[in-house]
Amino acid sequence: MSIVVTGASGHLGRRVVELLLDAHGIDPRELILVTRNPDRLHALAERGAQVRAGDFDRPGDLPAAFAGGTRMLLISADEIGRRIRQHTDAVTAAKAAGVAHVAYTSYVNTDVEGNPSAIAPEHHATEVAIRDAGLTYTFLRNSIYAEVQVPDAAAALATGKLVTNAGDGRVAYVSREDCAAVAAAVLARPDAHRNAVHEVTGPELIDARRLAEIYAEVGGKPVEPVFVDDAAYAQGLVEHAGMPQPVAEAYATFGAAIRSGVLEVQTDVVERVGGRAPRALRDVLEEHGAALTAS
Repeated sequence: MSIVVTGASGHLGRRVVELLLDAHGIDPRELILVTRNPDRLHALAERGAQVRAGDFDRPGDLPAAFAGGTRMLLISADEIGRRIRQHTDAVTAAKAAGVAHVAYTSYVNTDVEGNPSAIAPEHHATEVAIRDAGLTYTFLRNSIYAEVQVPDAAAALATGKLVTNAGDGRVAYVSREDCAAVAAAVLARPDAHRNAVHEVTGPELIDARRLAEIYAEVGGKPVEPVFVDDAAYAQGLVEHAGMPQPVAEAYATFGAAIRSGVLEVQTDVVERVGGRAPRALRDVLEEHGAALTAS
């Protein structure tokens, strides 16, 4: 009953593997770790894990990379606009390789009609592809990572302003560590999560005003929330962060999704499935204290 983990050399994938080995007692020989960078997993290979090269942009190689696996963690790729093809190819390859169950790192409420986030259609299409392939599944619909707020907090502390297009919307930011704990628990006991949808969130719904307060408390400097519309927010990313206009507009859709309320979800999945109390955003930020004040 071998477990395939894609993106195994990334932050999330590597942590899932460590938890499978150390918290769930999975035999390293049962792990098939697929990555574009096998050299980064030398230590895990020495422990007995099978490390294989695999690239979603080379779909013909994926069936061999997944061969022997019966369950798989499909970690979403990171390039918006290409993921539907990449993920669909990976699902097709998984089925061809004999994988029966796929756990997929999706996105909160990705199937809600009208979700304005640019990534929602890609995650929804992947979920559909997995179902259409006839595979059993667990959809891990992760909320916005708490770690993503570290550079946001650093910018806010540097300028004294938290510029946002999120309005009064709230998000339960979730730590990557907690997402890894849930994923590892699902992979260790997939039958308990057969065809389940888990909205994976942090412990507290936070709006922009509270976010500014947390940044100020952690960074020791005042931070004022400044509310703008989507166009102004995107333009600010172009002018001050150097983002290309299309990327800035896509990034602005996260704030639009928060403002719409579609990301206002808070669950007990981390505790119930992952077996731990979820980490607060403030705790994650405090761990990255040096990064918050570097500028």
